[in-house]
Amino acid sequence: MAEAEKESGILETNNQSNVKNPDEAATESASHTQPALDEDVRNEQLCKRSVKVLIMPEGHMMTVAFTIGLTAQVMKNHFANELRVPSDFIQLTLNGNPVENHQTLMSLGVQPHATVQLEMSSLDPENYPIRPVKPQQECTMPDVITVRVQTDADSFQDVVVEIERATQRNPFLGGYRHKVTKTEYHHAGVQTVPRRRPDRGVEMFSRDTQTVHLKEKSQQCTNNTSTQMTKPGCYISNMKDRLIAPGTYVTAEEYHSRRLKAAIIIQTHIRRWLAKRLTVQLRLAKELYMAWIVQEERRKIEEKEERIKAEYQRRMNPQKKEDFALLYSALEKWRKDEIEHINATLCGAERKAALCALLDQETQFIISIENHRQSALQRWQRNAVKEFLNKCAAPKQWQAFDGKITQMDTPHTIRARELRDLYCSLTLRGLSQEERLDVLLTLKHTIKEHDCRLTEEIVQLVDREADLMLRSVKESNLEGLRTRITTLFLQYIKTPMFNPQASKMLRVPQDPEQLRKNVHFCRGCSNFLPYPDFPMSINSHIVGLCRRCKKLDNEANHRKDFSYYRNILKHLQKDETEISPNAKIPYLLQEQDMRYPVDVVWGAKSAMSACSDLHELLTMRWDRCHEWSPWNCILLTKDEAAAHRKIETIEKTYATVFISKIKQKHTLARKYFSRIPVLAEYLHDVNSQPAAHNDMLVTRPITTVPKPSQ
Repeated sequence: MAEAEKESGILETNNQSNVKNPDEAATESASHTQPALDEDVRNEQLCKRSVKVLIMPEGHMMTVAFTIGLTAQVMKNHFANELRVPSDFIQLTLNGNPVENHQTLMSLGVQPHATVQLEMSSLDPENYPIRPVKPQQECTMPDVITVRVQTDADSFQDVVVEIERATQRNPFLGGYRHKVTKTEYHHAGVQTVPRRRPDRGVEMFSRDTQTVHLKEKSQQCTNNTSTQMTKPGCYISNMKDRLIAPGTYVTAEEYHSRRLKAAIIIQTHIRRWLAKRLTVQLRLAKELYMAWIVQEERRKIEEKEERIKAEYQRRMNPQKKEDFALLYSALEKWRKDEIEHINATLCGAERKAALCALLDQETQFIISIENHRQSALQRWQRNAVKEFLNKCAAPKQWQAFDGKITQMDTPHTIRARELRDLYCSLTLRGLSQEERLDVLLTLKHTIKEHDCRLTEEIVQLVDREADLMLRSVKESNLEGLRTRITTLFLQYIKTPMFNPQASKMLRVPQDPEQLRKNVHFCRGCSNFLPYPDFPMSINSHIVGLCRRCKKLDNEANHRKDFSYYRNILKHLQKDETEISPNAKIPYLLQEQDMRYPVDVVWGAKSAMSACSDLHELLTMRWDRCHEWSPWNCILLTKDEAAAHRKIETIEKTYATVFISKIKQKHTLARKYFSRIPVLAEYLHDVNSQPAAHNDMLVTRPITTVPKPSQ
């Protein structure tokens, strides 16, 4: 029995036929009965080449026809849909060399009537393995066959036909059996483009023949009525009859005047009702507005109180690096005020004594701040260790096609979870002597699996603590020993040889070659550190001090707090993301770069109300039709910014003097940022220039008209 797969028609196969497979039979049958394809279909067939994909490491083979102009990324997307593996984790190689996503089959050297074999593997075989599609029943057939096509009455042509191995079974479309020869004939599916019918030059479809024209015409139908009256043989009762007397005759003028008076009365009541409803709406809107004003005032007061409370909490109990920068900034401000007061009130020996006392007091404050820093550093280290252990022990997880999360534990994650639980048991306080000895015994058996200097030292310390506990030594005297055991065991956990899962979490790569590519020298601490440890401002030309050295220099000399500029920059980036996702300049600036436009250009004050509270200030676009830049911005309070955002035309809203003042600020910012190569290219960008700037520039070019020759 044979199945038709590629051409239309009825195919015949039997045991004594020389055709090796159904595809060859279908091709030969169609070669005599099917007329020649059109030119566009022929070109499309010639442009398709067979691509054999060898799935590694199983060694399964897939054959798919692709156009030679398709890129490797399109092929990856096709295999990703078939194999249910993300395209980012599919790797195609040709002769051992990886194929780039932008390369096409033509660029790989695939010629017409040729076949190329690629190898496909997964970049993450643990989470995304490549499993071959379940093939059809095994059948022996060649990949390429030669079909003889009759072109003329006595001439034939040999055509090379490539066979595509389908990954699914074609549906059964019916057929019939010959009664004499018992040969089965199956209906085949049509796979070729049907031949276009020739144009006979006659319009076969017309809308006029399909449209019905309707006409509407009203008519008065006849209505037959009849009356009944008394006559001989028919009696009609008059019990319900009424006598009607004629009334006063009403003229048309009287009728219309009466209707006019009634309409005036109705309009009067309607207008009264509308005015009353409008009054109620205005009163309700006023009440809502007044309530909103009171609520806004209360909200502002609460936000200010919360901000003051949070700042006080940051000063009394610092937790983050920004909190310590705030403390040093407040200390510097207090020191300058005290020095100014001493210089203004004292002189001579009294002034020197007061300055010495001030220096001692400043030293005590610095010691107190550093003590808080050490406490916070210990908390940071504990949280970092806890987060590191939890990440190592976390199971592998991925999202299925139905949205559900699937989790899987590997031997490495199970090992990491055991080490995490053992570390948590070591750090517990308040354990009894038996429980502590049990934990130490478990630790000893765990690390004995590996024999090295680190494990030997841990075993010695464990034996020492067990011996001291049996001698009834106080727990306060064992704190140092227990800390050493915990520290060494944490070092044991972070070693990839003992905990393979830790290799993915370590900051320093295990391969020294990777470390050399992204390392810079710090001139402050004389250490080689990775590139992310060096903060780079927008006007930096060389890699200078590392982040830690810059922080130390700021605390020792300048003591500046950049939290205000950080908040202004975050608010700016958030607004620009909502307005224009393609904004670039706000993301090029750093916290240090915002200090110049805020402090120098705008004087750390609002351009309208001269408010100097940096908590209430934010920068936004001056002309909202163009991208934000230092030469297209304005510093306002939050309420002023909300009102400025609703302005359609700047020239019709603000006075000319105010606009000229803003343009002067923009000129100052443009002059400063034009020295920065990164922002210099945006100065000449038409999209970043304010609209209608020809009338508002401080210095306008003068055009001279040549005098006419006399």
